Amino acid sequence: MTALSGNEDSPVYLRLRSAITSSILRGQYRAGDQLPSVRAFAAEHGANPLTVAKAYQGFQDEGYVEVRRGVGMFVLPGAAEKLRGAERETFMTVHWPRIVEAVDLLGLDWNALLERERV
Repeated sequence: MTALSGNEDSPVYLRLRSAITSSILRGQYRAGDQLPSVRAFAAEHGANPLTVAKAYQGFQDEGYVEVRRGVGMFVLPGAAEKLRGAERETFMTVHWPRIVEAVDLLGLDWNALLERERV
């Protein structure tokens, strides 16, 4: 799941993952920054701490964060760049084909869409 696809219909775990990804990509958490504790993040998002722990574990497994025992979880150097690359790949392979299909099915004009977004 990506930052772009963490919608209300997604499972909680994926929405939490999307929130963390977005925060890293926006620079709210930079290399060396500590993520909120599992309990704090769970309370902030109204989620079960076990669900937050699962989302955090995924980031650790993928090499975006590291755990410092007794201290917390920290964003690793290069995490934002790696996440951005992964998000781009997902966008191009998953989301973009769906967007193209929807635009074509609806008979929308690409140029009109592009101009609308620039306003």
